[in-house]
Amino acid sequence: MRLVVCDDNLILGEALASVLEAHGHPVLAIVTRGGEAVEAVSAHQPDACLLDIHLPDGSGLDVARALRERHPETKILILSCLNDPAVVSEAKRAGVAGFLRKDRKPDSIVRAIETVGAGGAVFDQATPRWQVRVTEGRPGNCLPEFTPREAEVLRRIVTGQSTGQMAGEMGIAVSTLRGYVKSILAKLGAHSRLEAAAIASGGQYPSVA
Repeated sequence: MRLVVCDDNLILGEALASVLEAHGHPVLAIVTRGGEAVEAVSAHQPDACLLDIHLPDGSGLDVARALRERHPETKILILSCLNDPAVVSEAKRAGVAGFLRKDRKPDSIVRAIETVGAGGAVFDQATPRWQVRVTEGRPGNCLPEFTPREAEVLRRIVTGQSTGQMAGEMGIAVSTLRGYVKSILAKLGAHSRLEAAAIASGGQYPSVA
C-alpha cells in the first residue's frame, strides 16, 4: 500500500515509516500537522493515511472527516495513545477504516494496515497497559514513577537521541545508560524504545524536581 504518515512527533513518524517501507509499503510523505496531511493526500493520492489523533493544529478526527469528504478512496487509520470508547465510536462515525493504539508493536501496525488494504477494518478496544498503571498517590499521572535520571533518559528517547548522544550529554557510561533504558522499558511494559516513546508521548511526563 502507498501511504502518508501524519504524527505530531516527527521522530516517531520517521521510525514508523521505516518499518512500513521495510515491509514493502512505500511512504510518500511524513508530516506533523493536519493541514499538511490534507495537502499530502491531495498531492500523492495514497491508498491509506495513518493519522495521529492529537495534532498541533487540531484533532485528527476533523482531518479524517475532511479527507473522507475530499478523497474517499484513501483509507484512514487513526493512531492514538488513548482509546476512549466514545472517541473510537466518533472515529467510526467519521468513516475511518481503523483505530490503532500507538503502543502496538510496529509489526502489528503493519498487519493492521494490510488488513485494511484487503478491505477489512481494525479497531483496538482494549485499555492500554499504561492507562491503568496509575502511580499511587499521584492521581491523573498516566506514567509510572521514575527516578530523575530515568525521567531525563525517557525525554531524550522521545526526542530520538541515540545511546551515544544520551550518554555523552548526560556524562555517564553507555552501560549505565543502557541500565536506565532497561528499567524504563520494564516500568512501561514496553518492548522497544519506539514503543516507550509512543507511550510517553500520549501520557503525562514524569516531573523532575
